[in-house]
Amino acid sequence: MVIVLKDGATKKQIDELMDWLTRFDVKSNLVEGVHSKIIGLIGDTTSIDVDAVQAKPVVETVKRVQEPYKNANRRFHPEDTVIEVRGQKIGGKNGLAVIAGPCSVETEEQTIKTAIAVKEAGATMLRGGAFKPRTSPYAFQGLGKEGIEILKKAREETGLPIVTEIMDTTDLDLFSDVDIIQVGARNSQNFALLKALGRCDKPILLKRGLSGTLQELLMSAEYIMSEGNSKVILCERGVRTYETATRNILDLAAVPLLKQKTHLPITIDPSHATGIASLVEPCALGAIAVGCDALEIEVHIDPAHAWSDGAQSLTPEQFKATMEKLRAMAEFCGRPISAK
Repeated sequence: MVIVLKDGATKKQIDELMDWLTRFDVKSNLVEGVHSKIIGLIGDTTSIDVDAVQAKPVVETVKRVQEPYKNANRRFHPEDTVIEVRGQKIGGKNGLAVIAGPCSVETEEQTIKTAIAVKEAGATMLRGGAFKPRTSPYAFQGLGKEGIEILKKAREETGLPIVTEIMDTTDLDLFSDVDIIQVGARNSQNFALLKALGRCDKPILLKRGLSGTLQELLMSAEYIMSEGNSKVILCERGVRTYETATRNILDLAAVPLLKQKTHLPITIDPSHATGIASLVEPCALGAIAVGCDALEIEVHIDPAHAWSDGAQSLTPEQFKATMEKLRAMAEFCGRPISAK
């Protein structure tokens, strides 16, 4: 249930209303936007008489919300959420963020060279996998703690905030100095992990499941937010269908649709969505056109010898050329890329 308050509602009136609502055993969240104040009720609201709420002098309108996600719902939070990471802002009317780097952290030299290259091309953040979920147990699984330390060295070298994926709650302490913790598609419904991340004060980049619906993605975000962490960034990375020409099917329509449903920032990952390096640029351009807040692109100094996902990785030279086009598209769409 959403309660829209009248203009000029005083603190005393709001406090009295929220105190009255406590009798219904629901959680009341006051959201103060630029033009309005809203109280969102979380819990079983079936026992609340809408007419009784509407009769309160301070209430403008009352709306019942059918969607099961409340914290992530735009009705509860009409203003776009903006997440700040080391001076970089994602969401709202801020510029487009570009998160770039290797699929896997392989060596210190490889990671730092890539970090320098993407920074020079205009990337705003560095991605790199220290822990790697792989379909085969015999494939490279990542360097783990050593990989995180290498990413931190790359951050020292370039100043780029670092984004890397977590696999298990037992590794959470290792991520204490990571700027954005990524939850991969395979863990998008690992509810124990999501709840643990909800209790930490870190931005979370949450990827859509392999065949996840948009509502499932939003419910996964709700798991994080229900534990107190509102710093969630959604990521569309393609979904699995019967088509085999590409690795996944990139759902560009998800961006404007999610913008209607949620206030959270939205990232597009054209690398995992397509699995083909030559398709990354056109899909990234399309992602900007439909209104994404950020892009996540894989870049490797030697894709032919990458330890994972080389086929979808751009070379530094390709990334630089792509960034020139992305910058032009972002400027045209009023979302300039603002690298520090």
